[in-house]
Amino acid sequence: MNITSRIRRSIRNRSDLVFRPADFQPFGSEASVKRALKELTDIGVLVRLGVGLYAKAKPSIISGKPIPIQPLEVLGPQALTKLSVRLTESFQTAEYNAGRSTQVPTGIVVNIGKQRISRKIGFNGKFIKYEHE
Repeated sequence: MNITSRIRRSIRNRSDLVFRPADFQPFGSEASVKRALKELTDIGVLVRLGVGLYAKAKPSIISGKPIPIQPLEVLGPQALTKLSVRLTESFQTAEYNAGRSTQVPTGIVVNIGKQRISRKIGFNGKFIKYEHE
């Protein structure tokens, strides 16, 4: 069994939705794992969320192209957690939940505190925005 099929079976058996190449390090060298992830992205098993971040995929009902299993609102915080980023709710979400605002927060905004992140995480033109304390 080659590395691609082993990684594909591993992805199918995992409950995680977001993956990094480091998750598959026991299967082979870094280059071969990245090559296998590229193959799986090409055939529609995975979609790429950013540099070194992949998510489980399913075919779109409308276009048939691969899309993430869950929306970016769910996958984004999971991806940042995998990257060891501490998250809190955004200012607008906190205001809405506390009852101080009636405006419903839109978009995908996460508060990352004082950490610095230059990584873009998203899919199909929709990206996570970062908010600092």
